Amino acid sequence: MFYYVLKYVLLGPLLRLIFRPRIEGLEHIPADGAAIVAGNHLSFSDHFLMPAIIKRRITFLAKAEYFTGPGLKGRLTAAFFHSAGQIPVDRSGKEAGQAAIREGLGVLGKGELLGIYPEGTRSHDGRLYKGKVGVAAMALKAGVPVIPCAMIGTFEAQPPGQKLPSFRQVTIRFGEPLDFSRYEGMESEKAILRAVTDEIMYAILGLSDQEYVDRYAAVVKAEEQAEKQAEKGRPATGKQRKFPKLPRR
Repeated sequence: MFYYVLKYVLLGPLLRLIFRPRIEGLEHIPADGAAIVAGNHLSFSDHFLMPAIIKRRITFLAKAEYFTGPGLKGRLTAAFFHSAGQIPVDRSGKEAGQAAIREGLGVLGKGELLGIYPEGTRSHDGRLYKGKVGVAAMALKAGVPVIPCAMIGTFEAQPPGQKLPSFRQVTIRFGEPLDFSRYEGMESEKAILRAVTDEIMYAILGLSDQEYVDRYAAVVKAEEQAEKQAEKGRPATGKQRKFPKLPRR
């Protein structure tokens, strides 16, 4: 019940006011039956903006940190995500990934829409990164279509670190459903899972026109953060190097 209050009364109208979303390809979302909506992930606002414009209820797999924050703010955030029908996902290891797949299959088993970001995390620089194979595993095991989705402009409206979004028009573009029934019974083969995932990411790329990076976003982000930390610990070089003043004799 609260999901629809958020969607049509509280959050939905506010998001439409802020982002004035231009929606393309909404007819590709099936009117009923299970399906996966797989999109790029550029902003914290993506969690709420896409559900606000899809007519059907959609359940997202969201990172567990949103449900376990400290203090009053953390409890309120957790309550909000639970009320919005989001499922916490522990991203700390392989077993956690299998738990996420089971949760997703549970949603699909009820004939509902499942939303997922195959990159596994928000893009920190606006580029599209390599997808994780969980989306392929769920699509093949459940035998459901995958609708690619591109969020365009949300990175500029609310980049990482910006608490509140800027007033900016964005585009939400849905592509034609991808049918992977030709791989039925092959969901245990790693090469098939990789091929299916890459096909999904290629479809998202065609909709979003982002720069593509064939590496996992979390790995690239960690490397860049480590490099910045290393830079802070290095002495300045060249003209920027400062020497202490020597006392006059």
